[in-house]
Amino acid sequence: MKTLKKQLTDGIQRALESLSYPGKDFSLAPPNNPDFGNISSNIALLLANDLKTSPLEIANAIANELQSAVLDHIESITVTPPGFINFFIRNSFFQSSIKSIRKAGNSYGRGIVGRGKTANVEFVSANPTGPLTVGHGRNAVLGDSIANILEWNSYEVTREYYYNDAGRQMHILGQSVEARYFELCGRKSNFPEEGYQGEYIREIARQILDRRGTELGSGSHYFKDDAEKEIFSEIKNSLKRLGIHFDHFSNEKTFYENGAIDQFIMELKKKDLIYEKDGATWFRATALGKEKDRVYIKTSGEPTYRVPDTAYHRDKLERKFDLIVDIFGADHADSYPDVLLALQAMGLDTSPIKVLLYQFVTLMRDGQKVKMSTRKANFVTLDELKNDLGADVVRYFFIMRSMNTHLDFDLDLAADQSDKNPVFYLQYAHARICNIIKHGKEKGIKETSSFQDGQLTHEDELNLIRHMVHFPELIETTHDTLEPQNIANYLQELAARFHRFYGQCRVITENKELSKARLGLVSAVKIILGNGLSILGITAPERM
Repeated sequence: MKTLKKQLTDGIQRALESLSYPGKDFSLAPPNNPDFGNISSNIALLLANDLKTSPLEIANAIANELQSAVLDHIESITVTPPGFINFFIRNSFFQSSIKSIRKAGNSYGRGIVGRGKTANVEFVSANPTGPLTVGHGRNAVLGDSIANILEWNSYEVTREYYYNDAGRQMHILGQSVEARYFELCGRKSNFPEEGYQGEYIREIARQILDRRGTELGSGSHYFKDDAEKEIFSEIKNSLKRLGIHFDHFSNEKTFYENGAIDQFIMELKKKDLIYEKDGATWFRATALGKEKDRVYIKTSGEPTYRVPDTAYHRDKLERKFDLIVDIFGADHADSYPDVLLALQAMGLDTSPIKVLLYQFVTLMRDGQKVKMSTRKANFVTLDELKNDLGADVVRYFFIMRSMNTHLDFDLDLAADQSDKNPVFYLQYAHARICNIIKHGKEKGIKETSSFQDGQLTHEDELNLIRHMVHFPELIETTHDTLEPQNIANYLQELAARFHRFYGQCRVITENKELSKARLGLVSAVKIILGNGLSILGITAPERM
């Protein structure tokens, strides 16, 4: 399809030159109404203002020019109001694509835009203060799916986890564990006002008591260090259960210890972009076009997130990745521009950095919001969600909506094991195809590359193939948007068209040649379903 679109683009551009029309960037996309063709162009609408002519008149002029052009695979060209140029593609183009899909197999749809390039994807990056919750889950699945998308576009991807093991939250964690430890020892305990109250804190305190005895004193580093180690181990295990791994871990403390933070603050001071006021240290963002200056170090001496984050991103830039993707919650919308601004002030090129912000998650049950509080340990952990629903369902539900929209995670729908559940709807399609292929073998009809694709003439067969050929384009487009939801939507439509085809067209029939052709078709659908699901990190079962 990409090659065909390139041919049409070149043809339209030649027609514009012949008509002495100005050049324009235009689209070639399937029309909303399939009766209007397989691909439509909006070029005439874009030229109307420049030419002071009706788009319908312009479209007809271009279409007339194109009629005399040699356009492979184009059966006819029409014009529809208010000025779209429509192209009808010959059925033979779609029919012949089945063998190409089958030949490519697990590589069908792989892009080359990232060939020879490296990418860094930072995601999750939760501090080790407690188990991963539902909120972390959306970040985790988005990040892993985006890394998969980049790999499918031929990037060499590094999955990275960045965490803070030195700040105020970790200090409170240590105090919380200490208080529970003293309780278990029968000693006086003052639980911190903002302490972590979960049962996991008591369990860590019990482990420390078993391991280190009853003699630890107030302020012992074991309370924080042992808690961090235990929680981080659980975080890694939780992610592993969802099929998520990391190649590299970075921690905030490193940038204090190696002098990177002192170095960049010194550089900003030399540029008169750092000053002291009211006992705090400020970044002079107003000198760089921002409305307000930003606090870098509070009066308490505690740095704000912007400080280590700037040092960390400088480190990532110095590692020379071609693309750096940060996946943050919407609460980072205010701080990440300041990080980029400081990097730019130090003369660094921040163009490789792409920041993706996702909206937060609400769990819904019986149409009602499930109330949660992380600090009070009234939350649903990612492990609990996975244990109740399975990894496939959890992963799919976290990416089935655009990251730019708030996600209502419907627990009732997620637990439904019928085809009402969008995950099972896709997996049923894949399993059904496997069963059809097995049935064919039992009848002595095997899927083979030597079938007559001209047998595939039913409208539901062609309608299915017309969607299938867009999969490689989808992968390229998703590289630009980094929205896994687009793949999920494509697969849902693919499954819907397959089920309609299956309802109208028997695959294994008395006509052996037709059966072979239809087996070739469904095996190609199986390939695309499998490839798409693998990008989303979801299994493609052979039976259900």
